[in-house]
Amino acid sequence: MELTQYLDIFIEESKEHLQSINQQVLLLEKTPGELSIVNEIFRSAHTLKGMSATMGYEDLANLTHCMENVLDAIRNNKLDVSSSVLDVLFASLDHLEAMVVEISEGGSGKRDVAETVKELEALEKGEVPQSMQAEANNEAGSLQDYDQYEKQIIIQSKEQGFHAYELSISLREDCILKAARVYMVFEVIEQIGEIIKTLPAVDMLETEQFGTHFTLSILTKESAVDVKERILKVSEIDAVEVIDIKADQLNISSNSEREENDKLEQQEVSPQDKKSGVQQTSNAGSSGKTIRVNIERLDQLMNLFEELVIDRGRLEEISKSLKSMELNETVERMSRVSGDLQNIILTMRMVPVEQVFNRFPRMIRGLAKDLGKKVNLEIVGAETELDRTVIDEIGDPLVHLLRNSIDHGIENPVVRSSKGKNETGTIYLRAFHSGNHVFIEIQDDGAGINKQKVLSKAIENGILTKEMSENLTDKECFELLFASGFSTADVVSDISGRGVGLDVVKNKIESLGGSITVDSTEGSGTIFSIQLPLTLSIMSVMLVEISREKYAIPLSSIIETAIIRKEEILSAHNQKVIDFRGKVVPLVNMKDIFEVPGSTESGQHVPVVVVRKGDKMAALAVDSFIGQQEIVLKSLGQYLTSVFAISGATILGDGQVALILDCNALIK
Repeated sequence: MELTQYLDIFIEESKEHLQSINQQVLLLEKTPGELSIVNEIFRSAHTLKGMSATMGYEDLANLTHCMENVLDAIRNNKLDVSSSVLDVLFASLDHLEAMVVEISEGGSGKRDVAETVKELEALEKGEVPQSMQAEANNEAGSLQDYDQYEKQIIIQSKEQGFHAYELSISLREDCILKAARVYMVFEVIEQIGEIIKTLPAVDMLETEQFGTHFTLSILTKESAVDVKERILKVSEIDAVEVIDIKADQLNISSNSEREENDKLEQQEVSPQDKKSGVQQTSNAGSSGKTIRVNIERLDQLMNLFEELVIDRGRLEEISKSLKSMELNETVERMSRVSGDLQNIILTMRMVPVEQVFNRFPRMIRGLAKDLGKKVNLEIVGAETELDRTVIDEIGDPLVHLLRNSIDHGIENPVVRSSKGKNETGTIYLRAFHSGNHVFIEIQDDGAGINKQKVLSKAIENGILTKEMSENLTDKECFELLFASGFSTADVVSDISGRGVGLDVVKNKIESLGGSITVDSTEGSGTIFSIQLPLTLSIMSVMLVEISREKYAIPLSSIIETAIIRKEEILSAHNQKVIDFRGKVVPLVNMKDIFEVPGSTESGQHVPVVVVRKGDKMAALAVDSFIGQQEIVLKSLGQYLTSVFAISGATILGDGQVALILDCNALIK
């Protein structure tokens, strides 16, 4: 049976199933007791296994089969959902995604997954994988990280004469029944006091998912010596260390802050939210009457339509010159129909940004764990649609900005607590439409940008002088972050600090016809705002004439057009300027910029187009306005990539080529 004809379908569907499993496992981490989520993961994994086996990718099928066994143990209550179990599932997903990527690139999909398979098989049998034991031993060190509720209990108990101790307990290396010894320790402590926290968690202790060391936090009226003696009487206990928890080590928030945190926690774990979350996820998988179309076919359709737009412009020119009523009516009708057709084709190319956003929760989880931080990602507006070509390019810039927010923005839990903040930082990822643009915002409630640190680093790197830094506004200061090679990180890490990043992000976004701005309040957080065009192929422009040449200026960059008298042109610092609504705006003579041949106009008036990039403006002096038109953006090709202030070209209705101005470059 020839299977290569089904390869594209297999790759697409595999990616969809893996994305679905990723989302469901993240949801399972928040609601471990929800069996409907486990069933949803199981169904996707089972389908992926069947598809892989049919296509002959045995490694892919075998690893998915091992995942299935673990999921089956969870839904049959033979295995509890813990952080370590989820880590193994995520590691399996990483391997599966790598295999599918290799297959899509023409590979065989083979990969060394023996270690992960061993861990999955150990979980299925109820055993503890070696990596999980090592992690449990590392984690079972200190219980310093108390939540507000636990801190309050400790403080109130101390006021009533209780002692708060942290017990670090080690079992003998040859201990056989570790769970039984833990149970006996619990029995001893419950006779003299109360346990308020354990590390690892109780479920991991009961299932022996730890090494030989665990830690307890208790309240009792007994002395530290008595507590230690009682626990050492339990057989196979090797050592016990008792540490007194001091009240001044605990940062207690005000009552109002605690009430607010309690409300937030109740909202997060309310049964109704759990139910609705599961329902939304399961509904997301349902599909209507749809058909898969290769993106290359849509590109071909778009190219054909672009030719139609050019011919439409040509017909409009002819109908004007012939002055035929019937021809005019036919051309007008054709323009309306082609306009509707244009909307349909552009809509077909639009895809929700959730295709990019969906991979970020998993990335945030991993980064937060590596950095020892608590981070919650809130995604808003994932249904917002963008052109497929923009979607394909925007992923990497967003990855860098999110990594930047976690590493530089969100503080570690101890620092956040000392500032009276919730220990868990929040990053908001928002997308929304506004006019012909889509805005994507990344906001965090972290430390914000230290303006003085940025200025000091900029002076140190020679980007500006000390005198120049004294007159900079906050916005101008934050713009320095986008300078090439600029970084405020004190230490180079795997995540950041090399000074390569924000400048690349800015260049990529500007190459897509967009812009990026940053705003920050020190101590409260930072927000990066990205503005992107809905589509890159067809745009509305203002056609202008400079001598005998025609140029197109994108309408998205234009504030307004005006005709000014020559005596209104002023001079400041050897630069011609005009007064535009109370603001001094530089005047750029387009003839000089492009060295267009032709005599200088002797009239008393100068047509200008006022354009804007962010909060900066410029007035472009032209010879005349032609009018507004929809044009097809064409690249200048590989040989003309570095032409100043030109972003592309278009063919007009009369067959002439008009160059499209890059207003960003002109303002710079």
